[in-house]
Amino acid sequence: MPTIACHTLGCKVNQYDTQAMLELFLQRGYTPGSMEEEADVYLLNTCTVTGTGDKKSLQMARRLKRLHPGSRLILCGCLAQKSGDSLLSRTGADLILGTQRRAEVVDLLEQVLSDGKPRCAVEPLAQGVPFESLRISYQEEHTRASLKIQEGCDNHCTYCIIPKIRGNFRSVPMEVLIKEAKELVANGVKELILVAQETTVYGKDLYGKKTLPKLLDALNEISGLVWIRILYCYPEEIDDELIAAIKRNTKVCHYLDIPIQHASDEILRRMGRRTSRQELEDIVALLRREIPDICLRTTIISGFPGETQEHHEDVWHFVNDTEFDRLGVFTYSCEEDTPAALMENQVPQEIKEIRRTELMELQQEIAFEKAEDRIGDRFLVMIEGSLPEDGVYIGRTYMDAPNVDGYIFVKTEKALMTGDFIDVVVTEANEYDLIGEPEDEYCK
Repeated sequence: MPTIACHTLGCKVNQYDTQAMLELFLQRGYTPGSMEEEADVYLLNTCTVTGTGDKKSLQMARRLKRLHPGSRLILCGCLAQKSGDSLLSRTGADLILGTQRRAEVVDLLEQVLSDGKPRCAVEPLAQGVPFESLRISYQEEHTRASLKIQEGCDNHCTYCIIPKIRGNFRSVPMEVLIKEAKELVANGVKELILVAQETTVYGKDLYGKKTLPKLLDALNEISGLVWIRILYCYPEEIDDELIAAIKRNTKVCHYLDIPIQHASDEILRRMGRRTSRQELEDIVALLRREIPDICLRTTIISGFPGETQEHHEDVWHFVNDTEFDRLGVFTYSCEEDTPAALMENQVPQEIKEIRRTELMELQQEIAFEKAEDRIGDRFLVMIEGSLPEDGVYIGRTYMDAPNVDGYIFVKTEKALMTGDFIDVVVTEANEYDLIGEPEDEYCK
């Protein structure tokens, strides 16, 4: 049987799409392969949100074709949608697949195999395109899975190309999501991670109002599910109804990923964002007042066009005062065909890097102090693996989203399995990570 090896660059939405396409191949008789070994087909899901994403996608595509000239290469995702058939000659790929034809991936590859002719299957985006019916039913990791609740975006921030690549905002019907979630949990998934370009406005197009709270209520009723995690919440859409849903549904992690991008009113306006600094402060204060143990993650862009040293210092003081639990900083990347790319006063790369470093050094101090403050606290921990040579298990608390946040290392003689949940007391802090012992073994 032919083998298919997949690799994802970019966000968790891309990761979901890769898994969905892999399932189509498995249903047609392919077997999963490894990117480190020879495979008959390599599928690379590309990213183009930043210049770095473009570069990594192209480099990896060329490397795969160079190392495995006899294998077939499929390029899909955001860079594929943006660059289209030019990628055929630039990478030597056999199939370029846009963001609207993922469900046809196996058939399109079979056509390539039949006549030997490379193909580009990229269609111009059209408004009103319904959600894609391509869904997933299991995860190789088994214990956690993403649940893509929405596709596209209507926000049109001035630095972002996503609406031109993914199309307009469109929600997945709730009955489809509940069916998918139940199948995933039946196959061993313990944690569902809700992903979208903007989760907070889920359902507005289908039901006439934001329906994320109702979706959380329904997911919370699924037997066997332990955690529900919400990512990509635009701050201006967080309201009392959503907060109430997080509070009443015990399976919903007290964790929100809120991309604010900046804290200077002038730069926020230039970015096309819909919040002011005061509104951001108010939203954070509201969340912490209503959900005292909430863990807040955010992202910031340094060096946006027109950003002065004064604007940068505004952000620095905001981060210092707000003390986010998790924070990532990215240098502004000039994306072709976005309004920001044409703005005056582009910031030199060297200055962007300096400002990013200053913010990250500040956040490092905040994160290390918060980790120290958690010594003695008790957390429910999901086991994700082990380090036998160190005699510890690797786990995550509700505060740790996979692949972006830290870990808690559990010292115990117990025999634990991936997917187990155990109560752990934090005994030490090691920079971003925690160290602990099972509560029933902990000696004060």
